[in-house]
Amino acid sequence: MQNKNRRYVLMMAGVMAVIMAIGGCNWFKGPQQKPENKPPAPKQQQAGSEPDISVYMHETGEKKSMRMEEYIAGVVAGEMKNDWPLEALAAQAILARTFTLQKIEEEGGVPARGTQASTDIKEFQAYSAGDVNDNVRKAVDMTRGMILTYQNRPIRAWFHASAGGITATAKEGLEFKEDEPPYIQSVQSPDDLAPDDVKNWTAEFTKQEVMEAMRAKGKSVEAIDRIEIQKKGPSGRVLSFLVNGNTEISGPELRVGLDSTKLKSMLLDKVDITGDSVLFTGKGYGHGVGMSQWGAYRMAKEGKKPEDIVNYYFKNITIEKRWE
Repeated sequence: MQNKNRRYVLMMAGVMAVIMAIGGCNWFKGPQQKPENKPPAPKQQQAGSEPDISVYMHETGEKKSMRMEEYIAGVVAGEMKNDWPLEALAAQAILARTFTLQKIEEEGGVPARGTQASTDIKEFQAYSAGDVNDNVRKAVDMTRGMILTYQNRPIRAWFHASAGGITATAKEGLEFKEDEPPYIQSVQSPDDLAPDDVKNWTAEFTKQEVMEAMRAKGKSVEAIDRIEIQKKGPSGRVLSFLVNGNTEISGPELRVGLDSTKLKSMLLDKVDITGDSVLFTGKGYGHGVGMSQWGAYRMAKEGKKPEDIVNYYFKNITIEKRWE
């Protein structure tokens, strides 16, 4: 009889464990159509607890399981200088955490790797565990579990280095194909503390380089006699160029095709042709959508809290605490 009771207790314990495992992932609401090879949802010990996630370490090729907050600290240290004001780092931590959950919930993380995240910036976010210091840890701890949501789902937590004074809509900055997210609006951004070569710059390319970048996008021309800014978006960023008066090329596409670290943004003042060179004169650094990191730096210096910073750059959002 004792053995029978013991088996019953063990059986019920197993049943309860399954129920708790299912209930513990209620915060992790995945899409109805799951992508192929989608990795499992982050593991939790109980509802509201910090999850573990699987991370592809591109430096070594290994798959590693780590606590979510440990991963977020590495991302913050990779995306922002670790000696920046605490509140700016904390705002970045909220965005990094939001970005991670949004990618996992809606896209399955990094299905090609069979993981929920990756340290390869081309696949996911920048990551630098070696640059994590006490300042970064404090910023992550003070925002522990905090993400940004719109209608109860994690938002697309875009950010960039400097908005050049004004942020972009998603359609103009990223050529976003879906409806404009209601939480993304063009706002004035206090980017005056950015380095001089970010506030104002000139990028020079040869005509051949421009033609090759155009060709890669299916826009072939035999020569470049003139290049003009054809359309601009709400923030003043270039949406498209007109080459030789008859060939249109997307601004964001051309920027990426040439070199987005050299042609720093599409917030351009002018484009000139001098001899064999094409000169772009502009300001800012990045696509301009969402939070400006140098804007966050300025706001933090002025005493703004992380919540103030993210609420300034993202409209009508809710700050949720997903775990303690």
